[in-house]
Amino acid sequence: MEFLGLSALDLARMQFSFTIGVHILFPAFTIGLASYLAVLELLWLVTGRDVFIQLFKYWIKIFAVIFAMGVVSGIVMSYEFGTNWAVFADKTGPILGPLLAYEVMSAFFLEAGFLGIMLFGLDRVGKKLHFAATSMVAIGTFFSAFWITSANSWMQTPVGYSINDVGQFVPEDWLQIVFNPSFPYRMLHMLLAAYLTTAFVVGAVGAWHLLRDKSNGGARMMFSMAMWMAAVVAPVQIMVGDAHGLNTLEHQPAKIAAMEGHFETHKGAPLILFGIPDMEAEKTRYAIEVPKLGSIILTHSLDGELKGLKEFPKEDRPNALVLFWAFRVMVALGTAMALVGLVSLWLRWRGKLYDTRLFHWAALAMGPAGFIAVIAGWTVTEVGRQPFTVYGLLRTVDSISPVEAPAIATTLATFAVVYFSVFGFGVFYVLRMMAKPPADQQPPIDIRPTIAVDSLIAATSGKGNSNV
Repeated sequence: MEFLGLSALDLARMQFSFTIGVHILFPAFTIGLASYLAVLELLWLVTGRDVFIQLFKYWIKIFAVIFAMGVVSGIVMSYEFGTNWAVFADKTGPILGPLLAYEVMSAFFLEAGFLGIMLFGLDRVGKKLHFAATSMVAIGTFFSAFWITSANSWMQTPVGYSINDVGQFVPEDWLQIVFNPSFPYRMLHMLLAAYLTTAFVVGAVGAWHLLRDKSNGGARMMFSMAMWMAAVVAPVQIMVGDAHGLNTLEHQPAKIAAMEGHFETHKGAPLILFGIPDMEAEKTRYAIEVPKLGSIILTHSLDGELKGLKEFPKEDRPNALVLFWAFRVMVALGTAMALVGLVSLWLRWRGKLYDTRLFHWAALAMGPAGFIAVIAGWTVTEVGRQPFTVYGLLRTVDSISPVEAPAIATTLATFAVVYFSVFGFGVFYVLRMMAKPPADQQPPIDIRPTIAVDSLIAATSGKGNSNV
């Protein structure tokens, strides 16, 4: 049965894409923000400068709200595995189940165990103990990213398994499963993306307050730290992305062909800058190309061979149009981030980092860039795996539960209304918090009456899962 011309499979994919697309924005921020808070507190302990603890108090309130929304948005996906993707859950459960359990035990419990001390303990426990709690929360976000990325990477490059009599994937070598061939690249790429996302949000907030008062010490410090992060991490991310691309070419060549818009196999392949891939005609229309550059980037050779999509059966090809443009959005934003970092170094050297209003406007405009790049990168990763849930082994069409399309459409519409209402208000609240300048002196932190803690208590009272 279809609903408005959409099958149950189409609607189930749309529902999961929507819910995880919203969810991933929150951990992309909290992973980096938790580390930023730990750095601020460490600098305060080492230097004794009041500006660092004031910035810590400023950003910890925002962290609490974002963390709560991350936990809440993650709850829904657990249920979707049972309602819409029961066959997938059954077949991959012996492998993905333990990986997700490890994430709960090593990450969520660590975060939850020390979060209360981090939020409320600054004036109630010793400085070193409080810093230890903040560090544990930051480490917890790292472990959460570790296990979730490992699980997702195994679905992309499955190894270390066998298939039992009932068609389930069962573990043979846990080290191979956890540290599968694409995991190191995906893990580092995701962590750097989270740090850049946080850096550009912090930089945008700092820029906003510098535009209003360039003498604000807290705004100057957060802007300076954000620009250092952009200058150092963005070029590293580009290099990691290159290595990740080479790994993907080895293990998922069809994904690379779709990303590059190549339908024909080439030796000395051009780099297609822009075009419109046409899956039916099997060609990229209106292509603007740079000769040989595609092979140079992907094979590091002038005459390196790149397989085209025609080398793969039609039923095994990912959607080239989506991949082609999502990849270019990600690369364009990554390049823009590196450029912002480079310009900041030049302005810093000239002593004009805090006085160049045009650059502050540019940094403000780049505030959402990390989130957009994360969504684009996630789209490349997940759409590029299609038409499989476990690459090359389990098709998406064979992973879905026997659920009728109208039922999925109803829940999708409900999720859309609830998500835009709840998280829309949450984001509005966070923006209101960011709009307030960091004060020179602030009273001891007490965010218990705010919606941050109310949401956090509601989120964690019935949930043992992470915000990643």
